Amino acid sequence: MEISFATKRILVTGAGRGIGREVAKTLVKCGASVIAVCREKSLLDVLVQEVPVTAVCVDLNDWGATHLAVKSVLPIDGLVNNAGIGIFEPFVDVKPESFDRSFNVNVKSVINVSQVVVQDLIKRKTSGSIVNVSSQASQAALKDHTVYCATKGAVDMITKVMALELGPYNIRVNSVNPTVVLTELGKAAWSDPEKAGPMLSKIPMGRFADVEEVVNAILFLLSSRASMITGVTLPVDGGFLAG
Repeated sequence: MEISFATKRILVTGAGRGIGREVAKTLVKCGASVIAVCREKSLLDVLVQEVPVTAVCVDLNDWGATHLAVKSVLPIDGLVNNAGIGIFEPFVDVKPESFDRSFNVNVKSVINVSQVVVQDLIKRKTSGSIVNVSSQASQAALKDHTVYCATKGAVDMITKVMALELGPYNIRVNSVNPTVVLTELGKAAWSDPEKAGPMLSKIPMGRFADVEEVVNAILFLLSSRASMITGVTLPVDGGFLAG
């Protein structure tokens, strides 16, 4: 099954590395005009050298600056809210600054960026598709993940409410919920067998996800091939949540 995004303008947040970077590169291969958002200019500079994307350097933690930055690159037909951070602390050690930054980036930016895109889609009377990158941590408690789990739980419910309210405008909203993904950061964080072992033991398929496997799920939900799918939180977890 081939997927084409020809004539589509698609914005990807967190496009400087990991899943977002590969989503942006793959979308270009599928014919999309890609707007790549990242707070680190050096990462955007590298991406621009590899594929033709429009680079937008902004810190999603800043509501006002983000709103203006996204507005400046309209119109947008599709959106991948991929940017996210993880600050992992035992529950009794959770700090207010950890909570605030995590919710600003992982949750508030999803609302902020989506509002700008959706308001323009409605104004133009144009259909659209949004994919939010959530996590298996939205549905399963993980040690030292109090705030992270809370942010991803919020993303799942935001996804469902957006789907409910935006369906009448023919705007679809879904999320993907990966397990550990073997990005560069993922490999480094989970290279210790003592740490990885307990997690792997809960995954029926016995391995972590490759980046391409998550990218493929995102692109399917984003595309017209998923034209009757909205409000879904799709695990890409090798069966972790089935247990």
